Amino acid sequence: MDFLGFSSASYTFRVIIFLSLFFFLCNGFSYPDSSLFYTHHHRHNLAKHNYKDALTKSILFFEGQRSGKLPPNQRMTWRRDSGLSDGSALHVNHLNFPQGFQFSMEKYELEIDLDSVDLVGGYYDAGDNIKFGFPMAFTTTMLSWSVIEFGGLMKSELGNAKVAIRWATDYLLKATSRPDTIYVQVGDANKDHSCWERPEDMDTQRSVFKVDKNTPGSDVAAETAAALAAAAIVFRKSDPSYSKILLRRAIRVFAFADRHRGTYSAGLKPDVCPFYCSFSGYQDELLWGAAWLQKATRNLKYLNYIKVNGQILGAAEYDNTFGWDNKHAGARILLSKTFLVQKMKTLSEYKGHADNFICSVIPGAPFYISQYTPGGLLFKMADENMQYVTSTSFLLLTYAKYLTSARTVVHCGGSVYTPGRLRSIAKKQVDYLLGDNPLRMSYMVGYGPKFPRRIHHRGSSLPRVASHPAKIQCHQGFSIMHSQSPNPNFLVGAVVGGPDKHDRFPDVRSDYEQSEPATYINAPLVGALAYFAHSYAQL
Repeated sequence: MDFLGFSSASYTFRVIIFLSLFFFLCNGFSYPDSSLFYTHHHRHNLAKHNYKDALTKSILFFEGQRSGKLPPNQRMTWRRDSGLSDGSALHVNHLNFPQGFQFSMEKYELEIDLDSVDLVGGYYDAGDNIKFGFPMAFTTTMLSWSVIEFGGLMKSELGNAKVAIRWATDYLLKATSRPDTIYVQVGDANKDHSCWERPEDMDTQRSVFKVDKNTPGSDVAAETAAALAAAAIVFRKSDPSYSKILLRRAIRVFAFADRHRGTYSAGLKPDVCPFYCSFSGYQDELLWGAAWLQKATRNLKYLNYIKVNGQILGAAEYDNTFGWDNKHAGARILLSKTFLVQKMKTLSEYKGHADNFICSVIPGAPFYISQYTPGGLLFKMADENMQYVTSTSFLLLTYAKYLTSARTVVHCGGSVYTPGRLRSIAKKQVDYLLGDNPLRMSYMVGYGPKFPRRIHHRGSSLPRVASHPAKIQCHQGFSIMHSQSPNPNFLVGAVVGGPDKHDRFPDVRSDYEQSEPATYINAPLVGALAYFAHSYAQL
């Protein structure tokens, strides 16, 4: 590596010693890692992994999760059209009774929503055939953030990433087409999970569930607003008219989320729980949504909203898990940019909030509270743990980018950690996922010589329609689900839940905690892989 443009090894060594001593004397902190003084590009021949190939496959995965009418250029060719009547018969998830209603059919007329709405499209969240709006919106936000931060490095894959985002946003526009209403789920999850059938064959009830002013859902609404706002930034230059449509809808949806407060799982508990309950409440999504609208609109209204409501919405809470349910850490990192890069001193506190999160995941740092497996994988929980690996890796790389731009570091008590240290931690996580682990297994389907062959995924595990055109009935597929035979269809790019806390992975199809892929695992990984592919001159 070159150091500040000099090629002399001896001179470089003396300069590093001088700068390190100067840094220590001026700050009184522990010795920072020397990557503060190095550029973060690496020679191509040092790369252990083909990050470009992994990037391509991580985006391709989304085509395997598509619902609706598939386009002629569909690359995951074992999939076929599905869910073409979604929204045609709305599920009555609540009745709108007048205030003080008593059960007198003569006195009051019930308002029952029996019309239809076009809800064709979108993504199945994981290995089932349900369209859950909450994780789909988060997936969209993170795919968009990946492109916003690292899309300039993606080159030929940028177009594919935008297609993946638009497949989601086209659906989210449909789901928010009516004011003060969001259609947040298509399909009865309990009935769907009692079947093991291809999405092309599914015959379970395609119930539609919604939130509105009578059954609020600030969490799913604010996340949807975040997704639309983030995507508006992605398409601002390439498709300005579409970007404006997304942004206008994001503004309207966020206003609804803020005006009618409540968690969506309170009113829809039997239908969304235990699948995607809002355990963290809705405050984190309001902060997250406001942060994205501030970024997308540059309107001082949202900046003031954050200043006034930030603490109430949990900006300073000490939680260190970032995923489809809890957005606090992501909001802190995103808002830190307004201070670090855009120099808005009114949000200077978010540098400290962001540091606190980062410190919690740096091994050995003050305030370090995260758990790692013996093989070095960040471990948050047994169910779909890899989602936290990819989301945390993305935040580490993104914050490192902001810190580098601001020429500053992370402060953890009396210790200092540089952007380079954050990148090295993220790289170790991504490399573990791709095969640098005790089992020497890639946890991405189709990447490397050894990867999961029995993923918990209906479409992947059952014969494709082309080879088995006859319908596979609801319970008929369970014989295959419980078998030891490998999946006949590769869901290329799918990242599964991953190993347990002891680095063990049984590759058993029925083990949904470890073997099921999900869109929100891949979405932040797209940005991380783009960064490393560029850093090692693979793009």
